[in-house]
Amino acid sequence: MRIDGKVVLITGASAGIGAACARAFTERGARVILTARNAALLAQVVPGSIVIPADLEQPSERASLVDAALASHGRVDILVNNAGAGAYTPCWNTEPVVAQRLFELNFFAALDLIRLLVPGMRSRREGFLVNVGSIGGLVPLPWSGLYSASKFALGALTDSLRVELRRDGIRAMTVCPGYVTTGFQSHPLAGAAPSGVVRARRFAISPETCARAIVRGVERNARTLVVPRAGWLLIALRRIVPRLVDARMEQMLFSESRS
Repeated sequence: MRIDGKVVLITGASAGIGAACARAFTERGARVILTARNAALLAQVVPGSIVIPADLEQPSERASLVDAALASHGRVDILVNNAGAGAYTPCWNTEPVVAQRLFELNFFAALDLIRLLVPGMRSRREGFLVNVGSIGGLVPLPWSGLYSASKFALGALTDSLRVELRRDGIRAMTVCPGYVTTGFQSHPLAGAAPSGVVRARRFAISPETCARAIVRGVERNARTLVVPRAGWLLIALRRIVPRLVDARMEQMLFSESRS
């Protein structure tokens, strides 16, 4: 898809990948609409852009966001569902409210925005849906199992949408980042990352690197974007030697008790 002149709605845009995407799409000539909870931070990302503060855990605010976005520019050509949260707790011992919040933000918010915006895209016979998942949406992360489950669900949704909407001229892409140097891991809904996981973050990429890859993915109508590309090696190993990958994951999960 050609990005110049397109209207792009980006969620979770106050920092990290979302803010970097806002700048990257703007550099390509797009008009961006930014949303997150913190209005002050949003206003600093791309001065002069449309800023619509919203708490996407609340269904009513999702609808209000779409109404305001359409009122500002009349349409949304590209939706970047980037807002999300994590939790570092065992699946079997996670408070129900934490699990519900994870899925509300990581999955249902994205689904709601898609449901509200796709009719307009279908009428124009053009649109692009970008769902920012995680490498954990392709390879389960036992230190963050419910987060992985929510991202697996988001990936399955994207794959289904791609087929359902292709004849309407709408494309859909799943983005699966590895570690990115953002504040995401520092603000989980519950728990804390094991030390073995923290040490692995030395291989993290910058939000700008991730955002540039997302923009290129939209331009070439990509289906699944794994960034950095080295992440495909982990995915392949999981398929070829799953026991070996599980053993390594276990070692990282219980690193504190063995140190």
